[in-house]
Amino acid sequence: MTIQHLSDPEIRIAIVGDVHEQWSETDAIALGHLGVDLVLFVGDFGNEVVPLVEQVASLTLPKAVVLGNHDAWYSATKWGRKKCPYDRRQTDWVQKQLDALGNVHVGYAKLDFPDLKLTIVGGRPFSWGGPNWRHAEFYRARYGVDGMEASQQQIMKAVDAACFDTLLFLGHCGPSGLGDQPEAICGRDWKPSGGDFGDPDLAAAIAYARAIGKSVPLVSFGHMHHSLRHRQDRIRERYAIDAHGTTYLNAACVPRWRDRDNGIREHNFSLVTLRGIQIERAVSLWITTAGKIVTNEVLFERTAERTAEQITAAIVGNA
Repeated sequence: MTIQHLSDPEIRIAIVGDVHEQWSETDAIALGHLGVDLVLFVGDFGNEVVPLVEQVASLTLPKAVVLGNHDAWYSATKWGRKKCPYDRRQTDWVQKQLDALGNVHVGYAKLDFPDLKLTIVGGRPFSWGGPNWRHAEFYRARYGVDGMEASQQQIMKAVDAACFDTLLFLGHCGPSGLGDQPEAICGRDWKPSGGDFGDPDLAAAIAYARAIGKSVPLVSFGHMHHSLRHRQDRIRERYAIDAHGTTYLNAACVPRWRDRDNGIREHNFSLVTLRGIQIERAVSLWITTAGKIVTNEVLFERTAERTAEQITAAIVGNA
């Protein structure tokens, strides 16, 4: 297992939350000002919006992507297929997205970054979240996966294939076990009663990675938007830290563009700093295309003064 030292290099990672058609060349320019070593995209680019995904695929920074439920909006469900705006007998927009991304798409796969000495492991692609297995026909046809256990095995195979002992997990939806309140990091917010809507297969794969000696500093995802449907007086919990020291970060700030009256557009990114096997800092920021950081909200920071209080407040009990 990797041991953390003060001499370990600092790795800066940008996480792009649910895009929902809000990505353009100006985002790439704004991102360039952040000087990151790696970019992670949690999916939901739009309802099978192939040109946008192709634009993301052309980004020259080191990156990894997992596609979300909206990226199979017209293919995964009977309702979606009825609404499909294209002839599915003639073309396949889901496959076009996968082809554009190639090995950068880590759903049910992994991507090694030798320069950073870490591996990105992807969770279930196109996930809609929750404890029940859904869209069986879609997963059986695309991946030969016929249930939650088989899905878990797919992610575990990616863990086994990783070249490095430091793993960062990337999902569209986060893992189960992080709380069942509507405002929890993966909580169901469209019913006041809440419920844990994380992915059990991802949670099991993370536990497996630890069991075979891997370090898991970060699990990043989106899907559950920061704004809540059932209440307006607060937003979703955006990060958690478990008893193993793993940081879980929900990056789904939606919408991720803010257009000001002066015509200046601000872009949202989550930014984390990794050193060795520990996330040292996580922020949510808004930046202009010119590189001006308008808002820089520190979610947590491991400093002597703040670590104990913040981690105690955020820790979850899935030891």
